Amino acid sequence: MVQKKLTRSADRILGGVCGGIAEYMDVDPTVVRVGYAVLTLFTAFCGVLLYPVLWIIIPERR
Repeated sequence: MVQKKLTRSADRILGGVCGGIAEYMDVDPTVVRVGYAVLTLFTAFCGVLLYPVLWIIIPERR
């Protein structure tokens, strides 16, 4: 069994966070990006604060 590791993606628009999450979950990055945008809108823009935190926490792919 291959162990998955969450890393930022090379398929990036800003920091590779959504692309990395999409690769980890084996879904299209566009789905994750749209989901992130919708959740950001419906949570009073908490996603704006969450994205930089994830950018710092999720390691770069080596």
